[in-house]
Amino acid sequence: MQQLDWKNLPFGYVKTDYNIRCTYKDGKWGNLEVSDSEYISVHMAATGLHYGQEAFEGMKAYRGKDGKIRLFRWNENAKRLLRSAEGVLMAPVPVELFKEAILKVVKLNEKFVPPYGTGASLYIRPLLFGSGAEVGVRPAKEYMFVVFVTPVGPYFKEGFNPVKIAIVRDSDRAAPLGTGTFKVGGNYAASLRGVVKAQKAGFNSPMYLDTKEKRYIDEIGAANFFAIKNNTYITPKSDSILASITNMSIIQLAEDLGLKVERRPVAVEELESFEETGACGTAAIISPIGEINDLETGKIYKYCNGGKPGPISTKLYETLVGIQYGEVADKHGWITVVE
Repeated sequence: MQQLDWKNLPFGYVKTDYNIRCTYKDGKWGNLEVSDSEYISVHMAATGLHYGQEAFEGMKAYRGKDGKIRLFRWNENAKRLLRSAEGVLMAPVPVELFKEAILKVVKLNEKFVPPYGTGASLYIRPLLFGSGAEVGVRPAKEYMFVVFVTPVGPYFKEGFNPVKIAIVRDSDRAAPLGTGTFKVGGNYAASLRGVVKAQKAGFNSPMYLDTKEKRYIDEIGAANFFAIKNNTYITPKSDSILASITNMSIIQLAEDLGLKVERRPVAVEELESFEETGACGTAAIISPIGEINDLETGKIYKYCNGGKPGPISTKLYETLVGIQYGEVADKHGWITVVE
């Protein structure tokens, strides 16, 4: 194993020892297979390549101060992959098969779970795609389920420090009756134009608005948006937003902390009234937003006075991360210890 600088890991790919694979054929899933290859042999007419029959998940394993490895709400990832499979008509991965695969891949690559205190974690990527050959536009008859892992650092290099976001209006991530609520690759391909535009302009990520009126906030690139105002946690409600497991968890923690919660359409003009804003997701966890720049109007919204995250965002972040690392009581039963 190569020597890794755990504290300075990027959010990128690092080769690990093993991955897990499973094939759906003749109407049923086969047995899990362990592979040490980073490559997959795929038919050139596979529907995953041509027609976007593909979905994935993102989750993490954390090593606590006690040395134990913990998974956070893996069952919600399993259920979301089921919804994504249904959304693009793929064979669903049974929850127990999903669980067996992720536990096995973490155990096999246990030495790649970063040490406690480094700020790094082991990212787990379950992937499902149509591997069967079809030239006509139709669902495949065969599917492949793959799970690989890689140690990662923070999604934004700033970590839990304020990031800069740009509002983009000349591209959309997903349409209301499209695939926005599913975790499929096409949504991320559609987001690349906005991501690159924002980054070239000096921002960390784009803010996407609703596709119809360009008035309401949808998502922050690959993360959900939230805001704090009058002791209330506010997050957009939209038919084209991915159901974030992190956001769902923060909503529960906000209620635990005595905050009110509003999930509703959030208009752009509300940005100037918020006390704190942030992005949340598995990769980012919580990234406080220090500045939102409307590239079209030139209007700039600033938060995080003194360059520090707001007090409520900080409390939510510390509570969530504390649960993930086993330092805060898991009263909702979200943690699974890898035995």
